[in-house]
Amino acid sequence: MDTSTRTPNTASSRLEIEPGYQSGFANEFATEALPGALPEGRNSPQRAAYGLYTEQLSGTAFTAPRGHNRRSWLYRIRPAAVHKPFTLLPSDRLVANFAEVPPTPPNQLRWDALPMPAEPTDFVDGWITMAGNGAAEAMNGCAIHLYAANRSMKDRFFYNADGELLIVPQEGRLHIATEMGRLDVEPFEIVVIPRGVRFAVSLPDGTARGYICENFGALLRLPDLGPIGSNGLANPRDFLTPHAAYEDREGDFELVAKMNGNLWRADIGHSPLDVVAWHGNYAPYKYDLRRFNTIGSISFDHPDPSIFLVLQSQSDTPGVDTIDFVIFPPRWLAAEDTFRPPWFHRNVASEFMGLVHGVYDAKAEGFVPGGASLHNCMSGHGPDADTFEKASHGDTSTPKKVGDTMAFMFETRTLIKPTRFALETAQLQAHYYECWQGLKKHFNPEQR
Repeated sequence: MDTSTRTPNTASSRLEIEPGYQSGFANEFATEALPGALPEGRNSPQRAAYGLYTEQLSGTAFTAPRGHNRRSWLYRIRPAAVHKPFTLLPSDRLVANFAEVPPTPPNQLRWDALPMPAEPTDFVDGWITMAGNGAAEAMNGCAIHLYAANRSMKDRFFYNADGELLIVPQEGRLHIATEMGRLDVEPFEIVVIPRGVRFAVSLPDGTARGYICENFGALLRLPDLGPIGSNGLANPRDFLTPHAAYEDREGDFELVAKMNGNLWRADIGHSPLDVVAWHGNYAPYKYDLRRFNTIGSISFDHPDPSIFLVLQSQSDTPGVDTIDFVIFPPRWLAAEDTFRPPWFHRNVASEFMGLVHGVYDAKAEGFVPGGASLHNCMSGHGPDADTFEKASHGDTSTPKKVGDTMAFMFETRTLIKPTRFALETAQLQAHYYECWQGLKKHFNPEQR
């Protein structure tokens, strides 16, 4: 939120303070913007300090096991219940029930980047659903959106009741003011906004574009490392959660809610970003993908992409996730006598890929930053013809640096169904299949 254009009604507004962060993934944090705002020795005192209201925000069931239970206690100027009734805000850009989309083709699909909007469009209005599975009402599955915006949210706030939001900026920084503090996020970083947390987004660079994975199911978590050991991949200390920061403003504001894929609006007479203190383990966080500790082969063969796993949403089947968030960062390739790029494969899971920066090492052409691809269950895919020829004849006696790149993948255990928009948009590359048509027949039964 650009507080330079907003004059607080009281001197107690604190959102102008530069953001600070607390380190760790899903830690038990405690933070206050005014001394003594956090109660000691209890969660819900008879009278909270400074005349604040006590409110619990629960991200899991009350009875979830302690190791999985996520909740925070908020000490705020007004409870979240204080707003006028919601009315429907019509939108044809969002999908939350993927039983209602067109039939899913088994084709490999790829899209160019969304253009920046021609009309003033803020972060919420700039979403468009590309694909997904399951349904928000069943709290199972996910929706994958792209966003493109050219206006900051002004006197407007948003929360999502359908799921947590994993936001991957590709172009333009995001300044995200939440109930629980401020986050400044740039391309190469990600941010996760938990279900129900209210926030507003301003655009320091004037425009912004990127990707959103809306997780309807179990909360994202760090994966277990197994044989890798106690270190590697995304380190917990590199995840950053904001300190408390609040604003005490009254006026004519709009609160937008997303529930079951629909947007709803309500008038609200104050800023809902009025949490003066909070403690708990349910809070927004960000992570710099450049800090990912990449693991790879130093002998032979190209490992499975699971070694690039940053976050996962677990399912009820051990070892099978509802969502995997995987990245392909700069790294060294050292495997000898090996086809080093990702191999040709067909996968029981489905893969939606995006590119933040540079060139993806398996696709030399056509896969552009801000673009996306979808390879669904058992759809054959892999390197294009040019990449195959170069990698098949390259020198593998010395390591090679894959640099100046950042690609990622949302992988799910169930079919990722493209929406009508995704199947009909001008950004869909009609000739994507041609990148494999140049693969030559090399078979010779007389020569090994």
